[in-house]
Amino acid sequence: MPTITLSGVVKNYAGGHAAVKDLDLTVPDGSFTCLLGPSGCGKTTTLRMIAGLEQPTLGEITVGDRVLDSVERGVYVPPEKRDMGLVFQNYALWPHLTVRGNTEFGLRMRKVPAARRVARAKEALEKVRVADCMDRYPSQLSGGQQQRVALARMLAVDPGVLLLDEPLSNLDARLRLEMRTELKRIHDETGATIVFVTHDQMEAMTMATHIAVMCDGELQQVAPPMEMYRRPANRFVAEFVGSPPMNIVPAGEPAMSDLGGALLRYAGKRGELGEPGCVGIRPEALRLAGAGEAAPDPAWSEEAVVETVLPTGASWTVQLRVLDTRMFAITHEDPGAGPGDALRCWAPAQCLHLFGADGTRIGAWDEASAPVGGVAS
Repeated sequence: MPTITLSGVVKNYAGGHAAVKDLDLTVPDGSFTCLLGPSGCGKTTTLRMIAGLEQPTLGEITVGDRVLDSVERGVYVPPEKRDMGLVFQNYALWPHLTVRGNTEFGLRMRKVPAARRVARAKEALEKVRVADCMDRYPSQLSGGQQQRVALARMLAVDPGVLLLDEPLSNLDARLRLEMRTELKRIHDETGATIVFVTHDQMEAMTMATHIAVMCDGELQQVAPPMEMYRRPANRFVAEFVGSPPMNIVPAGEPAMSDLGGALLRYAGKRGELGEPGCVGIRPEALRLAGAGEAAPDPAWSEEAVVETVLPTGASWTVQLRVLDTRMFAITHEDPGAGPGDALRCWAPAQCLHLFGADGTRIGAWDEASAPVGGVAS
């Protein structure tokens, strides 16, 4: 399947509400692209426009050289002619059909011969590992099994693009982990282009080859998962991608905190990076040491007081009071401290992120002063 391109796409609803604003997005052939963002950011609307269930108000959607939607040219290709498969959030299985019947449904609509239809349905069910449930009805399946059947139904027709609209949101934690693994495996085996909508940054980070973060109908950044995590384009991306979210410390007038001032004084030693608005430190980059212990150089450090310790089994989340600011740190070793205890926290220079007054990334302490990690399209 060729590359999917959205150029200047706008979607307005009645009353003037702009769900998607001037969107430029490229989905590479064979990629697993996640549209990530909070509820109401426009990600599902974008997916539905790619599928042909919604038409753009302005702009153009193409697949390779083929135009699927173009307001200016008056072109619209209906969903059934786009060679795309769509899995809905609620699965949409036919309750009166067995697993086999549901999986064969799309093939029947395409008038595929019976023998070939049976073989392709069986192959798809084996691929998602529910072939032993062929003769059951949806009501006799667990949520995870229903999800697999919905995927099998889509895979059976062998679409060039798989479109998934928050398909894991109705599953419990264990099944979500299992289905994330399955989707990643299916992508690796088939090489299909997948566009996956989610508000869960963990799903996006673990499965995607590319993540497109959206907010209020606008694209914020497109990048591979770890590049986005390490070099967020702006404050919104920095706070949205990561759990717990990045610690943000005001460092611009008039809202500068005492900690922000201390960080900027440290920044002064590292060179001029631009006019700051805030400083970001990821919780896992914030290291803890006993009171009075020195931090390695070069590193920012400050005395802190423990407010709360939250053990998770594999790690500890520690809530700290650093000067006048509350911060979170994650450690994989028992901090050996409780509420009221004094510690020294520190962070390597390259782990301190600087954002301008408008939220745009300026850089990190070890980067050049020129802006980096800008919004991709």
